[in-house]
Amino acid sequence: MSLLLAGGLGVLVGVVATLAFRWSEHAQKGPLPSTPEPDLDEGLVRTLAVLRSAAVVLDEADHVVRASAPAHALGIVREGRIAPAAIRDLIAAVRRDGVIRDEELEVPRGPVGPGVLLVQVRVAHVSGRHLVVLAEDLTQARRLEAIRRDFVVNISHELKTPVGALSLLAETVQDAADDPDAVRRFAGRMQAEATRLSALVHEIIELSRLQVAGALGEAGLVDVDAVLSEAVERARTTAEAKRVRLDIGGVRGTTVLGQHELLVTAVRNLLDNAVAYSGAASHVGVGVRLVDDLVEIAVVDEGIGISAAEQERVFERFYRVDPARSRDTGGTGLGLSIVKHVAADHGGDVTVWSQPGRGSTFTLRLPRAESAAVTDAPENQLEPSIPDQPASPEGAPVRRSAS
Repeated sequence: MSLLLAGGLGVLVGVVATLAFRWSEHAQKGPLPSTPEPDLDEGLVRTLAVLRSAAVVLDEADHVVRASAPAHALGIVREGRIAPAAIRDLIAAVRRDGVIRDEELEVPRGPVGPGVLLVQVRVAHVSGRHLVVLAEDLTQARRLEAIRRDFVVNISHELKTPVGALSLLAETVQDAADDPDAVRRFAGRMQAEATRLSALVHEIIELSRLQVAGALGEAGLVDVDAVLSEAVERARTTAEAKRVRLDIGGVRGTTVLGQHELLVTAVRNLLDNAVAYSGAASHVGVGVRLVDDLVEIAVVDEGIGISAAEQERVFERFYRVDPARSRDTGGTGLGLSIVKHVAADHGGDVTVWSQPGRGSTFTLRLPRAESAAVTDAPENQLEPSIPDQPASPEGAPVRRSAS
């Protein structure tokens, strides 16, 4: 009996020891970690990654779980939260009723300043916990639509004037068929209106071509001296009719990368503008200088000048500082807009300095291309000799030769 009891006690001790060993081993290893469920579905993550729109995923507390680079670039996400109040209001509405919202909103461009962006925002639930916010920047598209709309309206108005004038003059000539002097007088006016109409159509076509992407085409090295010589020759007839003297000065041998014909058109437009707004027997000069890696072509005149308020608008299409003078000279209001587009296509810009009664200086700035060595012009052709014409802040010619 005692042997049986001892044997049972031994078995019980063995079982307890085994259980104790296994419990100790389990305690050392710790519990097996559970596999957490992913916060976002992998398919959703991959889809958001390929979207061109700004994409933001929010958790139930409206903290940003994931945001694409455009969302940060547009200022929609700042410091881990949705920044624009208008988008936050849209998110709150979706939280309330679960209905997808899709609206066009104006949001601040940055934390300070008056700039705004026009964005198309779509907010929707993608799971029980997460919301997705998609935003597409429509600012540039709407701006281009407005420009095209204004362009069509302006073209219609500008074409209507010479076409209507030609129609009235033709009727007048018909009525005055028995008066040779009247016929000659009205025929001359018809010719002037036809010339103006032709110039307007030509510049509209030129401007439309420049606004097309890739209008510059195949660029090459352009000799600035050749551009100025050709532009001055094309403008000389108009200048001589008003007894306006044209001079070329500044450094020689500069080159830029671009298209010769487009640059001739730009400089010619600046010269035509200077001649048109200058008085009889005055002086217009075009000079070149180098500032760092820029070639600056400045056209200086002794004309009526432009007020500070109007200087911001002179590069707008169809804008004229003096509409009455433009009608007399046949101006279309497109010349400076064409210059602006040519400069932009060549990686440069155009600026203006002017004071009423003291003339104007338009400066076309273009990136310099490495080429032949630059040399000074002969002493008698250094800079246009405009008396008492100060240098512009944008880089107008500063040296003057004797008249």
